[in-house]
Amino acid sequence: MGERRPETPAEADGTAGLFVALGKMVKLLRERKGLTQKEFGELVGYGPDAVSSMERGVRTLRPEVLIKADELLDAGGLLKEVLPEVEEAMAKTRTRHPEWYRSYAGLEAEAVELHFYANSGVPGLLQTEDHAQVVFAKRRPFLSEETIEKRVADQLSRQQVLERWPTPIVSYILEEVLLDRPIGGRSVHMDQLRRLLHVGRMQNVEIQVMPTRVEEHPNLDSAFNLLVPKGHGQVAYTETQGYPRLITDSEEVRKIADRYGIMRAMALSPLDSRKLIEQKLEAL
Repeated sequence: MGERRPETPAEADGTAGLFVALGKMVKLLRERKGLTQKEFGELVGYGPDAVSSMERGVRTLRPEVLIKADELLDAGGLLKEVLPEVEEAMAKTRTRHPEWYRSYAGLEAEAVELHFYANSGVPGLLQTEDHAQVVFAKRRPFLSEETIEKRVADQLSRQQVLERWPTPIVSYILEEVLLDRPIGGRSVHMDQLRRLLHVGRMQNVEIQVMPTRVEEHPNLDSAFNLLVPKGHGQVAYTETQGYPRLITDSEEVRKIADRYGIMRAMALSPLDSRKLIEQKLEAL
C-alpha cells in the first residue's frame, strides 16, 4: 500500500479552525465510546498516527470519515450536519492547490526555473547517493530498508532535471553550516562537497554560500523553494516536519522571491562559493 501524505488544513483560507473544532469533537466522542485511536482508526481505515493528526486538526477530516464516525461514535447526526461546511472548506483548499498541482516532484520535473534556500540540510537534487542513504536511514521513526532504497532511488531519479533539455535555470543559496556537517563521516562528506562543485560548474546552475559570519539576513526562518512550473506563474514550496505547503498566492510568493533576491546579493558569488567549498574539501 502506498504512503499517504498528511493533508494540511488550509490555514491561509481561514478554514483551519473548523478542522480543529471537529477534531476535538471526534476525540471526545471516541473517548466516550471507549475506543483507542488505534481501534477507531481500524474502523475508519486509518492508522493511529493519522487519527491523532485528525483529532489535532492538522489533517483534514474527510466527509467519508465523518460519516463513518457519526455512526460508529453514536453522534446522532452531529458530525453529518457539518458536511456542507467541510466540503466548502475542501473546495477552498482545491482552489488554493490548483488542478495542475499533483506533487512537488511533478512540478519540479517540468519547471523552467528552480531556486532553493537551504539552512538545515543539503537539498535533494544536490545529494550524493551515500549522503541520501544516511539521511533516510537516520529518520525517526525508522524506515524499512525497502523504503530507504526506494526513496534514495527516487531522489537520484529527480536529479535528472538538472540535465534535461531544455535546461531549467537553477540557483541555490546554502548556509555555510551545510558545508561543515560531515553527514555520513569524512569520506561521504568529501564526496558530497565534490558533488556540490560538480553541479556548481554546470552552465545552468549557480550555487551561492551564505557565510556564517553574516550576522543576519531577510529569512532567518525555514528553508523554501521557488519554482516556475511550465505554463504557470512562480510558486513557492515549503515543507516542515513532513508537512508540505504549496504557496500560489501571488503576493505571498512575491514576498518570498523578494527575500531570496536580497539574500543572493548578500551571499558569496558563485565563484567565491566554489573557492570556499574547495578550501573546506582540502581541509578534510
